[in-house]
Amino acid sequence: METAKTIEALNSLIVINNDRIEGYKTAATEARETDLKQLFADLSQTSIECRKELIAEVNKLGGTPDEGTRTSGKFFRVWMDVKAALTGNDRKAILDSCEYGEDAALETYKKVLIQDHVNTDTREQVMLNKQYALLKSDHDKVKRLRDSIAEAN
Repeated sequence: METAKTIEALNSLIVINNDRIEGYKTAATEARETDLKQLFADLSQTSIECRKELIAEVNKLGGTPDEGTRTSGKFFRVWMDVKAALTGNDRKAILDSCEYGEDAALETYKKVLIQDHVNTDTREQVMLNKQYALLKSDHDKVKRLRDSIAEAN
């Protein structure tokens, strides 16, 4: 296991959590309904907690935690702003955008858990699997809410 590769893998997860936090701040700002504002605050909180654990691990390994977001994350936030403005804060459209971001987060975790697993030790894998489960639960909440809106129409 190479420490530099471990730090790089963990930093990719820090960045995706940063993307989620920023994306859900945007979504909460755009949402008019209290239930959506609360949902987005909850989803953001999941990433805040995950990011704290990841930062602690990167620091423990002697690395520098990444503080940025991905370019695609920035595009995601801009796209959400535009889509929300164009659709007049349509709940289904906003949730569609959120699910797209959730899919990206899960894919990043899968990559680290599957492809980069040789760069993480057992303790780190347990932490990452726990975080993946939290994000998967968040994804499923968004999907269920979005699907319930689609079924109602």
